[in-house]
Amino acid sequence: MTDGFSQEQFMYCFPGSNASCVVGQYSFGTNFALYLVFLFGMLVTILGNSLVIVSICHFKQLHSPTNVLIVSLALVDLLVGFIVMPFSATRTVTGCWFYGDTFCHLHSSFELFLTILSIFHLICIAVDRHQAICNPLHYSRKITMSVAMIMVCACWALAAAYSYGVLYSKANEAGLEDLMASIVCLGGCFVFTNPLWRILGSAICIFFPCTVMVCIYTQIFIVAKQHVRKIGDKNKCLNARGRGGLVKQSECKAAKTLSIVLGAFIFCWIPLFTVSIIDPLTGYSTPGLLIEVLIWLGYFNSTLNPIIYALFYPSFKKCFHCIITLKIFSSNSSNMNITVK
Repeated sequence: MTDGFSQEQFMYCFPGSNASCVVGQYSFGTNFALYLVFLFGMLVTILGNSLVIVSICHFKQLHSPTNVLIVSLALVDLLVGFIVMPFSATRTVTGCWFYGDTFCHLHSSFELFLTILSIFHLICIAVDRHQAICNPLHYSRKITMSVAMIMVCACWALAAAYSYGVLYSKANEAGLEDLMASIVCLGGCFVFTNPLWRILGSAICIFFPCTVMVCIYTQIFIVAKQHVRKIGDKNKCLNARGRGGLVKQSECKAAKTLSIVLGAFIFCWIPLFTVSIIDPLTGYSTPGLLIEVLIWLGYFNSTLNPIIYALFYPSFKKCFHCIITLKIFSSNSSNMNITVK
C-alpha cells in the first residue's frame, strides 16, 4: 500500500527519462473542474472578442478612431484565448509541458508580447479619450482614422520588439545560470528573469503606464465634471461647451466604459507583476500554485473586456444582439441605426 501510494505521488511527465519533471497530482474531480473553468474562459474569450471585432468591422456607425483601437485590443484578447490559454491549461492541470523547449520559449514570449501589447493599447485609448473630452474642438483634426491606425501599428511593433528582444536575447537570465541548472527538468516550461529585469520591466511596462493612465482618466473626469457644472445639469454632458468645443454625451460614456476596462486590467495583472518583483528578492520561493492562479487571473482579463463592452456600451449591446439573432445577414444591416442616446 505504501509503495503504491509513493509511486502515484511521483509520476513523471516523461517516465523514460531520469531528468523528467514530476506530474502535478490532483483528484479527478479537481482536474475536471479546472478544465471546465478553463474551457469556459476560452470560449467566452474567443466568442466575446469575435463579437467585438465583427461588430466594429460590420457596422458603419462604429467606424471611429476609438473603435480602431478597441478592435485591435479585441484581437489581442482573441489571440490570448485562442493561442495562449489552451497550452497553459494543460500545463496548469498536469504540471507538465509536452510541446518542447522551442515552443515553450515561443509561447512565453508571445504571452509577454500580448500583455505588453494590451497596456500599449490602453495608453493609446487613454490619449484618445483625453483629446475627445479635454480638447474637443481639435479632436476630429488630431485623432483621425489614419492616426489611430498608426497608433495600432506602433503598439504591435514596439511590443514585439520589447518582448521578443528580451526573451530571445536571454538578457533576463543573466546571473541565474546556477539556479536554472538546479531547477530545469524535462517537461517543464520555465522562464527565468533576474531581479533587475523584473523590476525594470514591471516598472517601465506596467506600473508607470498604469499610473500615467490613472492620472489621465482622473483629469478626464475632472474636465467632464466642469462641463456638467457649466450647463447646470450634473447628469448629462450633452452640449457642454468649453472654448467653442463640444463634448458629447457619448464621449463621456465612452470614457467611463474605457476607464472600467483599464480598472479591470489593473485588477487582473498588477497582482502577478507585484509578485514577480517580490519573488526573486525572496529566493524564488513563491508557491507555484499561487503563480498559476495569478497567471490565469491575468488571462481572464481578456475574457472580461467584451463583457464590459456589452454591459456598459449600449451600441455594442445592440450589435451583439443583432449578430447572435443572425439579423446581421439581412440587407443593409451594416447601415442600421445602433446609436443609443
